[in-house]
Amino acid sequence: MIDLSKNYLPEKIRHIHLLGICGTGMGSLAGMLKEKGYQVSGSDQAVYPPMSTFLTGLGIEIAGGYRPENLRPQPDLVIVGNVITRVNPEAQELIRLKLPFLSLPQALAEFFLQDKISLVITGTHGKTTTSSLLASILDRTGLAPSFMIGGILKGYERNYQLGLGPYFVIEGDEYDTAFFDKGPKFLHYRPHCAVLTSIEFDHADIYPDVRAIQEAFSRFLAIIPKEGLLVAYGADPRIQEILHQAPCPVETYGMEENWDWHLKELATHENGSRFAVYHRGNFWYRFESPLIGRHNALNFLSLIPLLLRIGLGPEDMARGLAEFQGIHRRQEIRGIRAGVTVIDDFAHHPTAVRETLRAVRSQYQDRRLIAVFEPRTNTSRRNFFQKDYVSSFNGADIILIREAPDLEKIPEGERFSSALLVEELKNSGKQARYFPNTDEILEFLSTLLRGGDVVLIMSNGGFEGIHEKLLEMLGSRS
Repeated sequence: MIDLSKNYLPEKIRHIHLLGICGTGMGSLAGMLKEKGYQVSGSDQAVYPPMSTFLTGLGIEIAGGYRPENLRPQPDLVIVGNVITRVNPEAQELIRLKLPFLSLPQALAEFFLQDKISLVITGTHGKTTTSSLLASILDRTGLAPSFMIGGILKGYERNYQLGLGPYFVIEGDEYDTAFFDKGPKFLHYRPHCAVLTSIEFDHADIYPDVRAIQEAFSRFLAIIPKEGLLVAYGADPRIQEILHQAPCPVETYGMEENWDWHLKELATHENGSRFAVYHRGNFWYRFESPLIGRHNALNFLSLIPLLLRIGLGPEDMARGLAEFQGIHRRQEIRGIRAGVTVIDDFAHHPTAVRETLRAVRSQYQDRRLIAVFEPRTNTSRRNFFQKDYVSSFNGADIILIREAPDLEKIPEGERFSSALLVEELKNSGKQARYFPNTDEILEFLSTLLRGGDVVLIMSNGGFEGIHEKLLEMLGSRS
């Protein structure tokens, strides 16, 4: 690892090589570096669309697989993704050659945050939607922000932008940085202003318990400068316990009147939702949003103090919110066939599943709602949330649970049981079924679905293309 400011001259860097280039964050960084004028190459074990075609379209050369020869000719700098282990043959070769290397967060800070005001959105839930909202509102009000976000913004069809304005919006991830730096990524992002949405247990592969996660967020709050700003969700007791770590002003938000900013009169309609915002008990402004759900209204509410600090008024915010086009894989309607609406969402944590179902139910109150869930993350494949998921599905009429993939990678005593969840759902009075694979889910849906149904598919992965397969099946029926 190197300190570019002391040991290496950035102006001497021409060729940058990325290990793990096809990851969402690494692919975005590769595009940003290419746009900034560097020669960029990379390698990855999983080279396939859409990231492979995106990078190839930018003229970036990708090597399939990790091999020592991928570092010849020698690059001036190597950026190491957090999927790379110490025993990776390419990582071992860069150490043997004594090539300078950085992690993704370090590279982002060094190459793109030096002369920007960093606005970091963090928390267990809502990071992608909240940071996307912030970037879009700033852009649509003429402030030309830069951003790097974990989801693909509709209207941009990418998750990054290098803008000419002073602000850089970053989704601040608490996951670890690299094999040589096990601290959370967001500690590198030089936050000037930040939003903290929630603290819950997640990332069971690297955090032993929720206290360890809380400590990571505590370290993050401590690096916000005193002239900065922290906006925090007030009703989270774990957040309340660490707010004293922030040396800057703090503003709170939530549903209740005892927070600085709160919501009232939240209502869902055919095209989204509307709600009133109150500031310290006084009516402030009424907003129309294209998004549904209490959680999305709170995501926007968290941005109001930050946007005020930047200089926007409520009319600017309202216009920016109304023009927000959304994010792929966040309550995204993938299609309507034979009268059946198919919705895709990234929800995987029990809280996210519950809030997503609640939001979708509020918009489709008189429709049969079928929830299809794949527990796929390192946390959801463990039995930590085995009991919590039972109440998370209360908003659904019928629940279909797939067997968690790659369970053999989880220690036997820690494995999540989809079959047990289905039994507990049945015992609570819900209609639920267990499926060992995706094909059997599709076969069951082919006989179950009728016009007017809404199918909400939740997974943080591709779910073996279930969305397209289901729409194709429904299309042939119609």
